[in-house]
Amino acid sequence: FKVINEIFKEIKKIFCNSNFNFNFATQSTFKMNQTENQLEALQEIKNMMERSSKFVSLNGFSGVFVGLFALIGVGILTAYTQIKIGDSTIEHPYYSILIQDGKLNLPVLSIYLMVATSVLLLSFMVSMWLTIQKAKKYNVSYWDGTAKRLAANMMIPLVTGGLLCLIFLYHLQVQLIAPTMLIFYGMALINGSKYTYPDVRYLGLIEIAVGLIASMFVEEGLICWAFGFGLLHIVYGIMMYFKYETKVLK
Repeated sequence: FKVINEIFKEIKKIFCNSNFNFNFATQSTFKMNQTENQLEALQEIKNMMERSSKFVSLNGFSGVFVGLFALIGVGILTAYTQIKIGDSTIEHPYYSILIQDGKLNLPVLSIYLMVATSVLLLSFMVSMWLTIQKAKKYNVSYWDGTAKRLAANMMIPLVTGGLLCLIFLYHLQVQLIAPTMLIFYGMALINGSKYTYPDVRYLGLIEIAVGLIASMFVEEGLICWAFGFGLLHIVYGIMMYFKYETKVLK
């Protein structure tokens, strides 16, 4: 309601400032100034409408941190896998240590889950902190109706993909977990892109493409995971910072 009231005030300002001067000598200058004022007011209305319909508190640096955390996590898992397998890592893909005698190797699985959970929690906390700081800087709400719709639309593919990963884990199809995470994460980005920056949609499409490639070359699942969640997030975060951080909410 606050945004709507501001919009009506700007519209009222346009018409209240419309004084018609029939003096031929000054009419041209008057109309020029009037047009400029009206255009400025309309631009302000447009900005307010965009702020009310788009979640613009996303911080570009959050993508950089998410990417760095993902790369660190992959590095830890890669080192751990090499230590467990030994010198024959080429002959044994990373996921082979998760299966032992036709069953899940629970001690190894717990290490994988611990690293993945740590990466997820760190990424979430840092992203939320940066988002809140940006929202405070521009005096907007970081948890309004648009943010809730964004979260709801992203959670549907994310929860579905998470459940599917658990099903693959139950059936010992662990090589399909990394591709599934990438594909459904990309779907979540596409699903939520209409409530935030349009560039998020392109990131989602690339994530899906990387996931499909990972499903074809399952032995390289960790590398694809590092590229999709690590490198792409870093590049995306830097691009978003330089493209939007100096323009949004001005």
